[in-house]
Amino acid sequence: MHPQDNRYPEYIAEQIKKGTTTCALTCKDGVVLAADTRASAGFFIADRHVMKIQKVDNHLAMTIAGGVADAQNLVDTMRYNANIFRLANKTVIPVKSAARLCSNILFNNRYFPYYVQIIMAGYTNEEGGKIYNIDLFGSLTTEKFISTGSGSPVAYGYLESEYKEGMTVNEAYKMAIHAIAAAIRRNAGTGDNINVAIIDKDGYRELSKEQKAAVGAIF
Repeated sequence: MHPQDNRYPEYIAEQIKKGTTTCALTCKDGVVLAADTRASAGFFIADRHVMKIQKVDNHLAMTIAGGVADAQNLVDTMRYNANIFRLANKTVIPVKSAARLCSNILFNNRYFPYYVQIIMAGYTNEEGGKIYNIDLFGSLTTEKFISTGSGSPVAYGYLESEYKEGMTVNEAYKMAIHAIAAAIRRNAGTGDNINVAIIDKDGYRELSKEQKAAVGAIF
């Protein structure tokens, strides 16, 4: 379909409603990211063990929803630019700058877009914990908590009822797991398992199977 066709925005929206639920929360001491592990192609389950939380730098990560190839290419581009920034400036790239760069890349490709929806999240001493929601046309928003993907309406329902200001990452990751578990129970494109990552003053780390199992989420 041609980009100037009036139906083009609806066509693009349909292309990215293909499964996945991811979420991110800001905390007083960092950020938490969570995502399911199912990759689907329509009603076909292509992979049950996809890592949808991608580390960009030790202080920065992004979640991916939408087309796998487009998302992987964007992750590689962001990693390259984060490394170049660190080498050139002897410091890490600010979270806001990384989000704006990702937004600019998507905006510049809006006529032949990446079929993705991105959450960019990170923690620096200057900024604290920050999360940014970026759509395939480059729109950039920031909130206290964000969810993307086809299961996001369910995840949002849980997050809006349970989120509280001033939470720690150890409190927030349990909430994130329950939010993704709720989406798994109610959305066919979301499923199989849950990955969780925390970014704080100690950097990026992923939760172990034992830590996630201890939460007791049912899905």
